[in-house]
Amino acid sequence: MNRGPKAKRQGAESRPFDTVRTVIEALLIAVVFRTLLFQPFVIPSGSMEPTLLVGDYLFVSKYSYGYSRYSLPFAPPVLSGRVFGAEPQRGDIIVFRHGSLDYIKRVIGLPGDRIQVTGGTLLINGTAVVRERTADFVGHNPCEPSPADSPAVRVRRWHETLPNGVSYETLECGISPGLPDNTGVYSVPPGHYFMMGDNRENSDDSRFPDLGFIPYESLIGRAQVIFFSIGGGNSAWEIWAWPRYLRWDRLFKLVH
Repeated sequence: MNRGPKAKRQGAESRPFDTVRTVIEALLIAVVFRTLLFQPFVIPSGSMEPTLLVGDYLFVSKYSYGYSRYSLPFAPPVLSGRVFGAEPQRGDIIVFRHGSLDYIKRVIGLPGDRIQVTGGTLLINGTAVVRERTADFVGHNPCEPSPADSPAVRVRRWHETLPNGVSYETLECGISPGLPDNTGVYSVPPGHYFMMGDNRENSDDSRFPDLGFIPYESLIGRAQVIFFSIGGGNSAWEIWAWPRYLRWDRLFKLVH
């Protein structure tokens, strides 16, 4: 068999093709992983404090509620409704699509529920949700945007427990005479959900008409675990900031 210069040239020429094929295969695997299993998501605002902080990087499980057009990159209109659908539970923290943006909030109201906030107290179907005062939140001002090096403030913090036993902490910057601390009654329509942020006075959520009730089809996935977290307004790519701003105690922390 001839294994001379011609065979060597063919082997050399095949190497670039093998590299391209490997890159394409890796990209396809990444797309499938992101579409069907887990999607990374970074917390851009303080609306879910103290549960989720700005600079938390999460994995969101795409399979938790099945798949819709919003499970796919660029949300092409190739699916109607949901495939392999499963209903979210009250208290789940969910990433969903509204307009062209992705949001992350907690499910408070299920289809058919009546939701109201009175004097900062959450009511579900006419019954006040149990909440207890805990130690104040001390740190940056969670009630309004502020520089990372701004003086620490003290904000009231509550431990809230939903009727199904799911519990979490919320922040209360102060009672307002109007929205968001005092609302009318919201009747959640079929196939929709009422979402709220844990940072109650600093969350654009279902209490406000620009967001409103969230359709089942718009759900992207459930927040599962924090795999990285950095403060100070830095991103994960700013490696030089890790020694000072990396939040070691939040790495691989389950979300609930």
